Amino acid sequence: MTAIIVLALVALFIGLQLYRVLGERTGHEQQPILKPTEPDALDKRVEPTPQSVPAAVRPVSDPDDYAYLPLAGAGVRAILAADPSFDVARFLEGAKGAYRLILESFWKGDAAALRPYVDGHVYETFAAAIDEQKKQGLTIDNRLVAVEQAVIVAAELEHRVAMVTVRFEADIAAVTRNADGDVVAGSLSDAVQTRDRWTFRRDLSTNDPNWILVETDEEE
Repeated sequence: MTAIIVLALVALFIGLQLYRVLGERTGHEQQPILKPTEPDALDKRVEPTPQSVPAAVRPVSDPDDYAYLPLAGAGVRAILAADPSFDVARFLEGAKGAYRLILESFWKGDAAALRPYVDGHVYETFAAAIDEQKKQGLTIDNRLVAVEQAVIVAAELEHRVAMVTVRFEADIAAVTRNADGDVVAGSLSDAVQTRDRWTFRRDLSTNDPNWILVETDEEE
């Protein structure tokens, strides 16, 4: 995991640092990481309504709008073989919901809301960045304008532990404010296009249907 989310925390970068550390992962008909459409669902892990997407695990016909890269196909199929309920489309919806929830919780400085959805190392990194931000009297006032695309770029299964990496392409309006509420960096009127990779993990040998964020990275 790169150290981007703890980049200097200088006023110029603090508003941008977190959303630059994302990665990718997906699944099949098990509960996604969290419900994507409810901002108040920070402490909930609920399954979105079923979608009319074929269960077959394969890229869609449009080359610009696919579910996973060809190199991830073998890993996706291995996960599906180990867990027939795994659904790529549903997993990606949940991954996008997790992306939004985790980013917005970080921007609000709410480390407690992150804990159920990330592993220990990721949590410590996010929490340290939040603490540093508070020490400097800075507030992140970012807005996730849209997640343009979420694609599985890597997937693997080892000893019934599934790992899925998702690339998110999103537009984020970033603003950093000082203790007086004055804008010291960024602008809410100009969205910045970002491309991040988040990696999610799930132990298929357990009854827990939830995926946990274990790594974040920024794609060059």
